Amino acid sequence: MTTSGSLVQQLGELLNAGDDAAYDLLSPDFTNHAAGPQGRDGFRLTTSIIHHDFADIEGEDIRMVAQDDLVVTEWWLHGTHVASTMPLLKGIDPRGARVTWKFVHTWRVADGSVVEHWATRDDLGLLIQLGAVVLGT
Repeated sequence: MTTSGSLVQQLGELLNAGDDAAYDLLSPDFTNHAAGPQGRDGFRLTTSIIHHDFADIEGEDIRMVAQDDLVVTEWWLHGTHVASTMPLLKGIDPRGARVTWKFVHTWRVADGSVVEHWATRDDLGLLIQLGAVVLGT
């Protein structure tokens, strides 16, 4: 695995363990193209909101592909829905549903730090699991 891949793997492991050392792997001016507040502290805030809304959170690494300074990971987040503070969950009554939220993340590494992040999320799949969206028959 490339150095970039190793760094992103370490980031995922630390985030999954709830270890604040994860944020030290991000550049202070980290750019999160996926949305939300920017910088290292912005990413910390984003992850804290996710942890607030989903208890017993656990990330599962499905696969990783690394080439040069880019790393792509498929990552599934398992948790129990206990709050609805993030905009995606607005108006959804938390009933303790156990869910799996699927992501594909792209990370860019430079000078030994993670400097950029993009994400594709399966929000529809999450909302279906929460009963907020019902597909027609």
